[in-house]
Amino acid sequence: MTMKSLFALRSIRTSIVAMALALVPAASFAGVFISVGFAPPALPVYVQPVCPGDGYLWNPGYWAYGPEGYYWVPGVWVQPPMVGVLWTPGYWGWGGSAFIFHAGYWGPHVGFYGGINYGFGYTGAGFVGGRWDGGHFAYNTAVMNVNRTVIHNTYVENVHVTVNPAYAHTSFSGGAGGVQAHATAQEMAAEHENHIPPTAEQTQHVQLAHADRSNFASANGGHPTHVTAVTVNNYRSTTVNNNRNVSNVNNSTHVNNTTAVHNGATNVHNGQTNVANGNHDAAGANRPAAQAQPARPQPQAQAHPQPQERPQPQAQSRPQPQARPAPRPEEHEAERPRR
Repeated sequence: MTMKSLFALRSIRTSIVAMALALVPAASFAGVFISVGFAPPALPVYVQPVCPGDGYLWNPGYWAYGPEGYYWVPGVWVQPPMVGVLWTPGYWGWGGSAFIFHAGYWGPHVGFYGGINYGFGYTGAGFVGGRWDGGHFAYNTAVMNVNRTVIHNTYVENVHVTVNPAYAHTSFSGGAGGVQAHATAQEMAAEHENHIPPTAEQTQHVQLAHADRSNFASANGGHPTHVTAVTVNNYRSTTVNNNRNVSNVNNSTHVNNTTAVHNGATNVHNGQTNVANGNHDAAGANRPAAQAQPARPQPQAQAHPQPQERPQPQAQSRPQPQARPAPRPEEHEAERPRR
């Protein structure tokens, strides 16, 4: 093959790649979609950490996917790339044969994010956690955790959201068991606006989450321990998830054989965990009965101070020799009122 032919072949390949990238939606900045045969675990319940400073915007936590499986990316406060933009969270959506991840992005308006209720202003449609007021971001303290003694550009707007209990913690859109939502006209218009990809800070946050093995669903059973981070630089300053009773009901709704096997293994794992915990609790309950033995040393421990109290009778015996003139009752009775 001549050099001219090689150059022509490379030009054709470059044109094909460019055409393919042009067809990729603006929400997918990686150039390719991430598709998985089974749905992510349920969204955990957690408390939002206090906003670290003026200008930070909240990025809700979500399940990402890597070669090792799903892993939790903690919710975090980040700084936007510029004034006036809002964050549209990424989401998992059923694509007919697999679950496809639609990456998040920055833009002048919040677009469609699958109807997922991420909380803290992201109720499934739009964003009610704050708004831009000139060059400053104003926080809705009815929704966002902000210290108003430090940050003064705040307001209070109570938001009433009706959430179907069946989808309260669902982490994917469409398909069996997923949130059934469709983009509104306003959200569709936002999809065609100029978007800004995740910042380097956000990308670093995802990398840190991936490096933490405890974030993987295979390790935590779909219940991550560290669910939030105050900032990316303080990733280790995380909020521990104490709500371990959040059940993952999403995995039972998949129509994929591999998923069923995966879910079955998960259920077995959870069952083994429960059995282990039950045995541990039983052992813990038996320990006080068996350790009624420590009650035996207690009298012995009380017996030890008795010999130590021997000086007391000696101390009492000392006044007795001094009380030898006791045959004189008058003097003895006269001494009593003095005490």
